[in-house]
Amino acid sequence: MPKVDVYNLEGKQVGQVELSDAIFGIEPNAPAMHQVIVAHLAKRRQGTQSALTRSEVSGGGKKPWRQKGTGHARQGSTRSPQWRHGGMVFAVKPRDYTQKVNKKVRRLAMKSAFSTKALGQDIIVLDSLSLAEGKTRELKTMLGALNITGKALVVTGGIDENLRRAAANLDGVKPAIPGILNVYDIINCNKLVITADALKTVEEVYV
Repeated sequence: MPKVDVYNLEGKQVGQVELSDAIFGIEPNAPAMHQVIVAHLAKRRQGTQSALTRSEVSGGGKKPWRQKGTGHARQGSTRSPQWRHGGMVFAVKPRDYTQKVNKKVRRLAMKSAFSTKALGQDIIVLDSLSLAEGKTRELKTMLGALNITGKALVVTGGIDENLRRAAANLDGVKPAIPGILNVYDIINCNKLVITADALKTVEEVYV
């Protein structure tokens, strides 16, 4: 089993913990992670683009000129696509970009993401995490003590309002709980900071 050091908020090592081989010790499956990440980003697209067809633009109720005898090409409406202010041909409409991913693939991708972080020694386990005032300064001091730079995903056992408020002003620091973790956030961060109780929950949920 892979082992990682356990730190306190001052950045001092206070012990070690063994990580589950079933979650943190598998051979990462890159295709599964890629498929899940693409599906995750696609699902975030709003798909609200909408153009108007000839039946939806205003005007055009009257035939612009009679059918024959004018020398013009016959026209039935000034809102046909070839006219200025006319409707669009094959107008784009709101759509759902959601992609279906099998449950086994999602689970494999999640384990692969955790194992990728373990292989890169990018997992930092905290014995506990408690911010007394929820100040950004507190969280920044903690990250500095742990030598964390760049993007960090901070996972706690439950919703921590103080952590959420403290991280709101730090670019690249994202709080999370085990129930809402996703492959994209795990791969996208430079360091995965997780508390001991959250680690236990992860190993129970994703085993």
